[in-house]
Order: sequence, then C-alpha cells, then structure tokens
Amino acid sequence: MNQIDNEDIRRKESTLPPEGVTLEALRNNCLSPDDVTIRKSELERQARIAEAQGYEQLARNFRRAAELVAVPGDVLLETYDRLRPGRSRYVDLLAMAQEFAARYDAPETSAYIREAAETYRARGLIRE
Repeated sequence: MNQIDNEDIRRKESTLPPEGVTLEALRNNCLSPDDVTIRKSELERQARIAEAQGYEQLARNFRRAAELVAVPGDVLLETYDRLRPGRSRYVDLLAMAQEFAARYDAPETSAYIREAAETYRARGLIRE
C-alpha cells in the first residue's frame, strides 16, 4: 500500500446500468470486469435489509463489503496477508486501519482491522 499520497487509486464503479449487462454486450466485447462486479449500492441495500431483519452482524459484513468495492485487488490481497496472525506488528496494523479510513473512506473496515490488532496483541499473535 505504498501509493503516492495524492493519487486516487480506488477502483471505480461501473457506469453501465445493470440492464446493460447482456449476452449481446459480452459478445460485442462491450463489457469490462468492473461491469459485472457487485455494486456498492447493492451491498448497502443488502445491509439495510439485514439490519431491518435484526441481523446486525450480517449488516456490518455487508457494509464492510460495500466499502471494499473501491479497494484495488492487490491492496485487498496484501491486506488479507497482513491480517493473518503473526504476520504484522501491532503498529503496522493500526497504520493499515488508519489508511483504510483515510484513503478508502472505509470506517467499518478500519474498525475491523483495529479490532484484529487488539485481539492479536491480547492473544500474543503479533509479530515482534
């Protein structure tokens, strides 16, 4: 996650409406991978539904997923690796949490990473 600070590296959501994703568009090579990925708005809608039904943890998961839609794939893979127990120092996890909040406007994900850092520290799973 060593990108230039002022560079916007977030993935962009497709501007193609869902009804534009057709077999004909695929055959005509008019679709990009971004056109067939889940949209932030749909994940947020699913979070609202889950919350209304009383499934608060599921709603949090959907909100976190909605935040991650804009995060580049290589950053997600690096984050997954760094979140494995014993892979990161406590301060590095806290810095990663801050970066997710600031760079990707991802407060739910940031809180999740901070929670992991605290849990790993309490259980002795932090790299020294």
